[in-house]
Amino acid sequence: MSLKEQITEDMKAAMRAKDSERLGTIRLLQAAIKQREVDERITLDDVGVVAIVDKLIKQRKDSIAAFEQAARQDLADKESAELKVLQAYLPARLSAEEVSAEVKAIVAELGAAGPGDMGKVMGAVKTRLAGKADMGLVSAAVKAALAG
Repeated sequence: MSLKEQITEDMKAAMRAKDSERLGTIRLLQAAIKQREVDERITLDDVGVVAIVDKLIKQRKDSIAAFEQAARQDLADKESAELKVLQAYLPARLSAEEVSAEVKAIVAELGAAGPGDMGKVMGAVKTRLAGKADMGLVSAAVKAALAG
């Protein structure tokens, strides 16, 4: 079963269970998927869907930080609930050690050295680790690998 099919099934289950918060989040995700498909005239595969989920999760994290800074815990809690629903659609993430090892291997493959090669390394890392690792963690690992 593809990730899109799983999301549709989860939406149906949330409708049957009358779980309005979960249903709203899943509909938001489906709308983002549909919009990308229509805009680019493509049919998204699992990798494309994971990229959208990643983007929505990053938006939720940014919103939570902003709401907590503004002392709006009610809105931060709503975003946290959406975040939990969205995280269920991500594949298992790599640990910091696994990310670091992967980055070091890519740096060695490319023969990259110094901060000037950051863009080249990040391009290669993004294609290999897309959806498997938090890109903030990946960026820090690339900086550490190129600095050392």
